[in-house]
Amino acid sequence: MLLGLGGLLLAGAAHADEPPVGDPVAGKKIAGQCRTCHGIDGYARIPIAPHIGGEPASYLHDQLTAFRDGTRTHEMMSVVARMLTDEQIDDLAAWYAYPIATATLTADPSGAPEACTACHGADGIALIEDAPNLAGESNIYIDTQLKAFRLGKRTHEVMSAVAEDMTDAEIRAVADWYANVKLEITVPD
Repeated sequence: MLLGLGGLLLAGAAHADEPPVGDPVAGKKIAGQCRTCHGIDGYARIPIAPHIGGEPASYLHDQLTAFRDGTRTHEMMSVVARMLTDEQIDDLAAWYAYPIATATLTADPSGAPEACTACHGADGIALIEDAPNLAGESNIYIDTQLKAFRLGKRTHEVMSAVAEDMTDAEIRAVADWYANVKLEITVPD
């Protein structure tokens, strides 16, 4: 349960009052610099990058802002986000929120990681706005993020505590479950 709740809090409460409003057309133009890793539609092209197409705009906004402001760090994203204005972040969030993420389970949903499903769903499509989708993420990406929380390289009041108690095998089981979900990201006409 705590792991699932952690997803809710990952983005923080910075925009609880007012969701970001951006221009998806302008965001698509800016997304050209994101396509090598995340794809122009938000379907990641490399296993260490997350799929971001179809994520809620508020979640994307909060993550980009965290990278820009240094409250979340990554060797590539921190550099890229540091150069983004508030308007560009809003526009990118609007663009990547525009596609529709659809998940198809390849296993019995009763086998889903119980601690994750309240927020991320059995199929990995987030059930709450401030939780990221996990459907179809590479097991490398999920494993890396959970271990970063466990080791304190990435901190969050709920996720750090949850991951701290997870074994490598438990982390791998969560990572493998969501990696085995078939994800499709489509950009509406």
